[in-house]
Amino acid sequence: MGTPEFAVPHLQLLAESGHDVVGVVTRPNRPAGRGRRLQAPPVKLAAEELGFAVHQPDKLNEPSFRDLVEALAPDCVCVVAYGAFLPRWLLEQPPAGCVNVHPSLLPKYRGAAPIQRAIMNGELETGVSTMYMSEEMDAGDVILQERVPINASDDAGTLHDRLAQIGARLLVRTVDLIAQGAAPRHPQEESEVTFAPKIGPEDEKIDWTRSAAAIDAQVRALRPRPGAYTYYQGRRLKLWHTRPVAEIPAAGAPGEVVAVEAEGFKVATGDGMLAVLEVQPENGKRLAAPDFVNGYRVAVGDILGS
Repeated sequence: MGTPEFAVPHLQLLAESGHDVVGVVTRPNRPAGRGRRLQAPPVKLAAEELGFAVHQPDKLNEPSFRDLVEALAPDCVCVVAYGAFLPRWLLEQPPAGCVNVHPSLLPKYRGAAPIQRAIMNGELETGVSTMYMSEEMDAGDVILQERVPINASDDAGTLHDRLAQIGARLLVRTVDLIAQGAAPRHPQEESEVTFAPKIGPEDEKIDWTRSAAAIDAQVRALRPRPGAYTYYQGRRLKLWHTRPVAEIPAAGAPGEVVAVEAEGFKVATGDGMLAVLEVQPENGKRLAAPDFVNGYRVAVGDILGS
């Protein structure tokens, strides 16, 4: 059971592993793009390429879906970013349980946005956990974990892709252990639980009183989507690539442009300067910072922010 691109490598590696995939469950097709045409989830496209039967129930409590699962009689249900809570009957149906892949080192970062939150919070490492599912969100016993460093250049996109590949390998190892009756169970330490709520509009706006390192982490956490933004000349400006600068400017209020250079421009923050390397003006295309500087006549003393 899975829906977005993150789940695709897991399905592909399971298909190669020798385990019998009796069916694939994903979310219904949804309208997407400017034309709002119905679009199949990435997992559906991958499953069809692999020749698997695909099932897309509107709701997991539909009697017809329950009948289907009982007919398929899976020994184990593997869940990777399906996008909905599993009802109790489904959690209890497979003899070996339901197994989930979560891109964090549980019990840290339970929830919808563990990759973005780990980067945004300046973590130096994250990882992937497999666990037995329970009714409480991401709270089941951990089976396996693998730690992964977060590089200074990582954004949500690069980390997502790396964790997806690692998670796929970890899931196959997990299913192997379950089949052998040798899968461990490690209860999560409740005192160490942290949460990773879904990214909202309040997470996207840049607060220039924060440090350059924190703002850079915010920019990377929200790349490739939805992007972090500020305001320039009264219009929204997205920042796509930045770099914190170690030295603190001699003068300049948070949000003030303190230098215009060949590679872009530097902005004062609450602690240090932030080099801005790529931006996107409101209703415009993405621009290298020098092109933005030339087109919009950015100058020392200009203020970014509301």
